[in-house]
Amino acid sequence: MSNTGPAPAPTASTGPLAGVRVLDLTSVVLGPLATQILGDYGAEIIKVENLEGDLARDSGACLHPGMSSVFLAINRNKRSIALDLKSAEGKAVLRRLLAGADVLVHNMRVAAIEKLGFGYGAVAELRPDIVYCAATGFGQDGPDRDKPAFDDIIQAACGLASLNSLGREQPDYVPTLVANKTTGLALVNAVLAALFHRERSGRGQYVEVPMLETMVAFLLAEHLGEYTFDAAPGNAGYARLLAGGRRPAPTSDGHIAILPYTGNHWTAFFDHAGRADLARKYGGADRQTRNAKLVEMYRDMVQITRGRTTAEWVEICAALDIPATPIYALDELPEHPQLKAVGLFQRAEHPSEGAIRYLNPPTRFAATPAAVRMQAPLLGQHTGEILREAGYGDAQIDALVARGIVSQA
Repeated sequence: MSNTGPAPAPTASTGPLAGVRVLDLTSVVLGPLATQILGDYGAEIIKVENLEGDLARDSGACLHPGMSSVFLAINRNKRSIALDLKSAEGKAVLRRLLAGADVLVHNMRVAAIEKLGFGYGAVAELRPDIVYCAATGFGQDGPDRDKPAFDDIIQAACGLASLNSLGREQPDYVPTLVANKTTGLALVNAVLAALFHRERSGRGQYVEVPMLETMVAFLLAEHLGEYTFDAAPGNAGYARLLAGGRRPAPTSDGHIAILPYTGNHWTAFFDHAGRADLARKYGGADRQTRNAKLVEMYRDMVQITRGRTTAEWVEICAALDIPATPIYALDELPEHPQLKAVGLFQRAEHPSEGAIRYLNPPTRFAATPAAVRMQAPLLGQHTGEILREAGYGDAQIDALVARGIVSQA
């Protein structure tokens, strides 16, 4: 099902961000997903955790406390230092680490990190050219700037929960952490753009990536609709999607996703089914006319799909060049022929968890390949080596451990 082998020993980065050092003060999902991608791209990620560890360490399935499935999935290619940032000595350690950092990323509330003494102004005094990226719940120019933000809250506030209620009796959340993960991808883009600017100008900057605003922009890319035009204001929403009808089609043994997209697709589909009347009715119409009849078209389509198996329809659609796929359950994805062929699912031996499954970086760089150099770390697994690299001696490290300023796995 996937390639199996020992966990690769940490190697020199081959990715396009090799040589970039990121101080990762993020936790849970949004920030760790973003910094993992930066790590996959070759950046050195130093994950700064409090002495209790990232909350995500106990989210999801667990074999051992502190190493959950969620944590393992979004924290590879990182080294962990466990540090008490509320203590003066802990703050001193972070200041020393900042001296060698190119990027600092956090997803704390701005007031909280300012209170710790690591707001942008204070950090820029120590490292003027740093790229300082704050992933916030809400833009700091608005009245909600100090409010807590979680995925459900942002899904509700950005309009997604309402959009997901169409055809249902009540609003509902999408059952994936879509706001966290989408904003995490936006955070990666922001860091890369700021690093590019620094490469050209030599100057760092403050970057803010707010969840609510990011998700509203994401959602309204197609759903701004008639609200786009001041001259003739109407309703927001992409009518073709909101009209309904587009859903997995029933077959004789399950369901299939079929998307006849062009007039030729619709003509070919109905002709193959022996319904030349429907081919003429829908296939010859222009796109706007077809879009106005979507519910009717899909109602006619699903009456036809019920007559054959999913496998038969997959074969027919392939011959007609109509987009189609079986409906894959989560547990079936490792056996997806495309994913098996590209080696997306891999296995490795984790130092504490034994054999684990993970996903290869999906982005391919021909000259500077992304790579998984190490699996997710134990809490404080690299505390000693990170401190030694920062100039601390063994006696100093032992003293910091004894006083509870740092901890080691």
